[in-house]
Amino acid sequence: MDISEISDRLELEQLMARYVEAIDTKNWDLLDTVFTEDAHLDYESSGGPAGKGDYPAIKEWLRENLAIFPMTQHMVGKSLVDIDGDIANCRTIFHNPMGVPVNESGIYDPAGEQLHIFVVGGWYNDTCVRTDEGWRIKKKKEDHAYTEGAFPPFE
Repeated sequence: MDISEISDRLELEQLMARYVEAIDTKNWDLLDTVFTEDAHLDYESSGGPAGKGDYPAIKEWLRENLAIFPMTQHMVGKSLVDIDGDIANCRTIFHNPMGVPVNESGIYDPAGEQLHIFVVGGWYNDTCVRTDEGWRIKKKKEDHAYTEGAFPPFE
């Protein structure tokens, strides 16, 4: 590897770190430094909207649907990266504990003081492009592999 490829790989690693930081801290505007404006995102395997993959719509879907989780903590592995000029295909494994508030009975309750934790995992498959602002994700497809535990019951 030459220094240019090493630099690209480090930038792509930081791109993934920014993505999970944005999701876990619910800093939705940080996603603007992760995706291209015309990005297509596919979260259908984990319950995302089918056929509505344009970035602005998915950003809003993430904001609305992750609001019930006061705690998420993505753990991502090293990405398998294939760089071809200004395009990089990346596959990254993730393990994501998620917490929702519950009451003393273990029932989902937005005002609950306890957290019910369950875990989801899978792979992020990203097509990244080099832009004037650095690497950005132009296409993301999440492949959901497993869920350990379950969402708590509703009253």
